Amino acid sequence: MHLENLITQKVKEAVEAIYDISLQSVELQPTRKEFEGDITVVVFPMLKLLKGNPAAIGNAVGEYLEREVKEVVAFNTIKGFLNLVISDTYYLNFFNGIRTDQSYGYVSGGQNEAIMVEYSSPNTNKPLHLGHIRNNLLGYSVAEILKAAGKKVYKTQIINDRGIHICKSMLAWKRFGKGETPESSGLKGDKLVGNYYVAFDRAYKDEMLELKSRGMSEEEAAREAPILKEAQELLRRWEAADPQVVALWNMMNGWVYDGFETTYKNLGVDFDRLYYESNTYLLGKDVVAEGLEKGIFYKKEDGSVWIDLTDEGLDEKIVLRSDGTAVYMTQDIGTAIQRVKDYPDITGMVYTVGNEQDYHFKVLFLILKKLGYSWAENLYHLSYGMVDLPSGKMKSREGTVVDADDLMEEMSETAGSIAAELGKLEGYTEAEKKELYHMIGMGALKYYILKVDPKKRILFNPEESVDFQGNTGPFIQYTYARIQSILRKADFDFNTNVLAEEIEGLQDKEKQLLKDLEAFPQLIQAAAAQYSPALIANYTYDLVKDFNSFYQQVPILAEPDTRLRNFRTQLSKKVGEVIASAVGLLGIQVPERM
Repeated sequence: MHLENLITQKVKEAVEAIYDISLQSVELQPTRKEFEGDITVVVFPMLKLLKGNPAAIGNAVGEYLEREVKEVVAFNTIKGFLNLVISDTYYLNFFNGIRTDQSYGYVSGGQNEAIMVEYSSPNTNKPLHLGHIRNNLLGYSVAEILKAAGKKVYKTQIINDRGIHICKSMLAWKRFGKGETPESSGLKGDKLVGNYYVAFDRAYKDEMLELKSRGMSEEEAAREAPILKEAQELLRRWEAADPQVVALWNMMNGWVYDGFETTYKNLGVDFDRLYYESNTYLLGKDVVAEGLEKGIFYKKEDGSVWIDLTDEGLDEKIVLRSDGTAVYMTQDIGTAIQRVKDYPDITGMVYTVGNEQDYHFKVLFLILKKLGYSWAENLYHLSYGMVDLPSGKMKSREGTVVDADDLMEEMSETAGSIAAELGKLEGYTEAEKKELYHMIGMGALKYYILKVDPKKRILFNPEESVDFQGNTGPFIQYTYARIQSILRKADFDFNTNVLAEEIEGLQDKEKQLLKDLEAFPQLIQAAAAQYSPALIANYTYDLVKDFNSFYQQVPILAEPDTRLRNFRTQLSKKVGEVIASAVGLLGIQVPERM
C-alpha cells in the first residue's frame, strides 16, 4: 500500500478509536521544509466533526500513529498541523523496489478508458505560428500524460481546409502567382500559400481604398470589393465541386500539408488520425433533424433551427441556418459523434483550443449531453491563453505573424550562442553541435511554455528561456547531463542492492530525493486528472533543484564507504531516469553530454 493511502487509513482508524467518529476524508500534504517531518496531516478540516483544540487532536492522533504504524517514528504538532516523521527504512525499501524499474511512475495497460485529444487544427491558408506552438505542445503533452496515467489515447486534429480563407490564397495565386510552386520558389509549401493570403489582403485593401475614393462607406467598400466577390464565387464553385477549382484546392492544400509535416516533425509532435473540415462540414445536420423531432431543438418562423439554453445560464444558439446550411456548432456536434463511431471505445475527448472559444465549448458539451450521449459527460476544453513576444501581439493578416519555423530556428541559434559562450562543447563535431543546439532550443521553448498554467497568458522571452540557470529547460537538461557524467566516471560496479539496515541513517538531502521520487507516480495521476503539464514541469524543476543541492553537499563518487557510494550513485541514476521520464511527457529530450 502506498504510504499516503496507509496514513489516510490509519488516521481514520485513530479518529474512530479515540473519538468514535468516522472521517470521510483526510487531508495530507508534504511537510514544509522549515519543520521536522515528511508528511503532514491537516487537522483543521476535522474540526467540522470533532470538538476540541486542533493541537490536542493532532497530538492524540500522532500518538496513535506512532504506536500503530511502524513507518511513523516521530511526530510534532504545530497548531493544526500534525507533522509525521517517516522511517529511513521505509524510504530505502521503497527505493530498492523501484531502482531497476525502467517504467517507474507510468501505468501500463490503458485498455479500459480511451480518450481522444484534439490539438493543432490549423487553417490551410498560412504557416503555423506561435499560438499554434502553445496549442501543439499542450495537446501533445496532455496526450502523453494521459497515456502515462494508464489511459488509451488517440491524438487527432481537424484541419480547416475549406472556406473563404483558402479561397483567398487560391485566388491570389491565380492572379499573381505565375505558376510558382514550392519547388520553383524554394519555399516551404505552407509559407508559399501564406504569402498569397497576405497578397490577397494587400490587393483587397487597395480595392477598398479605390472604392472609398469614389464615395463608398467603409462597410460598403469592404462588401463590394471585386476581389472579395471573386473569392466568394470561388468558394461557391468549390462547394459545387467545380473540377478546376477542386484541382487548384487540392494542389495548394497539398503544398500546405507538406509544410505542416516538416513543422510538426521539428516540433516533435504527431497524430494518430487526421480529420478534414471538407469531409466533416456537412456532418451534424441529421442529428439536428433528430433533435428537432425529440424537442431538443426548435424551429423559428424563418426556418432556422435553434436550441434554448437560457435555463442553464447560457443563451439561445442557432444550429441550422434558415437556408438549411450548417454552422460551426452543427459541424462540431456531428464530428464528435463521428469520432465515437470511428473509435467506439472512446469514453471522453479533450479539445485543445484557445480561450476565445470557451463559450462555444460550453454550448457544444451541453448540447451533446442533451442529445443523450453518455461520453458527453467526459468532454474537456483544454483552454489556454495567448502567447505574446516582447515585441507585442501577433497579427496574421498583415504578414507579421510570429512564424513557428522561424521561432524554432531562432531558439536553436540562441541555444548555440549561449552554449558557445559558456564553453560547454569541447570535443563535439559540427553535426553533434547542431543536434544539441536543436535539443536545447526546443527544450527551452517547450519548458518555458508548459511550466505555465494553460489558462494564463504568456509573455514568451526566447533569451530568458535558454538560460542555463533557474527554472528553465536547459537547466534541467544540464542537470541530467551532469548525472550521466557521474555515471560514466563511476569505475566500479554500483548495481549491488544496498539493504536498508546497511545504512545507518539518511542525510536530509538523500531523504528529500527519495521523497521526490516517491511522489512521481501520484503526480502523473494528478497531472492527468487536471490536464496540466505545468504540474510535471514544476515537479521536475523541484527534483532538479534538490538533486543539485545533494550533489553540492553530499559526496557521491568521493564517498569512502562502499555501500554509501553505491547507494548515492544508484540514487543519482534513478533521479536521472525520472528527470528523463518527466520531461519526456513534455516532449523534451535530454542530452547525454552537455
